[in-house]
Amino acid sequence: MAASSPAPTPSRRRAIVAASVGNALEWFDWTVYATFAIFFSSQFFPPGNETAALLAAYGIFAVGFIMRPLGGWIIGVFADRRGRKAALVLSILMMSGGSLVIGLSPTFAAVGIAAPVILTLARLVQGLSLGGLYASATTLLAEIAPARRRGFYSSFVFFSLAAGILVASALGWGLTTALTDGAMSTWGWRVPFILGGVGGLVSLWIRTAVPEPEASPAASGKDVVKRPLHVLLREHPVALLRIVGFATLTTFAFYIFVPYLPTYAIRAVGADASVAFAANTVGLIVFMLVQPVFGALSDRIGRRPQLIFFALGYLVLFYPLMSAIRPTFTSILLLELFGLVLYAMYSSIAPAIMSEQFPANVRAVGIGIPYNLTVALLGGLTPYLLTWLQSIGREQSFFLVVLAGAVVSLVTFVQMPEKVGQPLD
Repeated sequence: MAASSPAPTPSRRRAIVAASVGNALEWFDWTVYATFAIFFSSQFFPPGNETAALLAAYGIFAVGFIMRPLGGWIIGVFADRRGRKAALVLSILMMSGGSLVIGLSPTFAAVGIAAPVILTLARLVQGLSLGGLYASATTLLAEIAPARRRGFYSSFVFFSLAAGILVASALGWGLTTALTDGAMSTWGWRVPFILGGVGGLVSLWIRTAVPEPEASPAASGKDVVKRPLHVLLREHPVALLRIVGFATLTTFAFYIFVPYLPTYAIRAVGADASVAFAANTVGLIVFMLVQPVFGALSDRIGRRPQLIFFALGYLVLFYPLMSAIRPTFTSILLLELFGLVLYAMYSSIAPAIMSEQFPANVRAVGIGIPYNLTVALLGGLTPYLLTWLQSIGREQSFFLVVLAGAVVSLVTFVQMPEKVGQPLD
């Protein structure tokens, strides 16, 4: 689909690789928390009630989201002033450092209440990091892309995101297959966090090997905005609301089908842990591979047709398919494929459609604040609410909230201006 455009230049290839590797590392670090919470939660909280410990761990997962809007603002402003590359490096260092702290953290049995406090502080730092990462990687790839290949270039944000999550899921599959539940709860859960901490060395390569996009105000030396939030509210209120509409259904889709579904399958329908992680891993492989396909397709047919099809698919099929899940590999995998392939129609072009809403001098912060605020409010609570509702036998009531989100996003997609092939600025 993209064959009619010239191949990326060496500098563009380095930027794609750098943004992709950094993004994969960040999302590996972020996702292993939700993936392995079912095993490490009892190590950080008083023993005796596994459900209460898991709810507390997901509560900290939600608390980490509180920092995402702040990270989107602070690191977004940093990216608009100091450069996309510098912001990407900063985000990676913060995320990797948080993972290393969690991986080496003492347990509740060793230090008491200090254990969940350390866990919370580490997740707050990681939430700040992730809030700034998305806008930095998004603007970097969108700004280096030719106008008629912006969808294809943008697809590498979620291609690499899926790769990072895939490694986390595959590691969960491998560890749960090789180790007993007791070993996983005792020490096996530490392995992915320590690996993620070591991955911070990637930032050293990015710092030296990646060029700054020419469209970035840091590269041009002009158009730096001193009061970006004021400018956004005054000059771009519709674009800010549009980002919220984009993120409503997509946040539910991501946090249900990527980090949480294995836990839901284990607890709600009694699936074996290794079966649930295996289905999740296969689903993520497909999700990753279709990103460039849908990205390139959008450069041909436009962004809106894909987005409308995605929202309508969830609106019609999400509730009946979630209600029909069974504890078999085939059932879980089919549900994963439904959720992830439809979601890929959006995720593959999300960086393009978001970057197309703002000028360069407020692009990173314009994406970072509303997107991360929406994710903080909706995504952070999704695993917690689903776990709590499942514990009282009412998890299907949450599915209706997802359908309401589908309506909000569908309306946003229908009213969104089409900007395929147009210059960013």
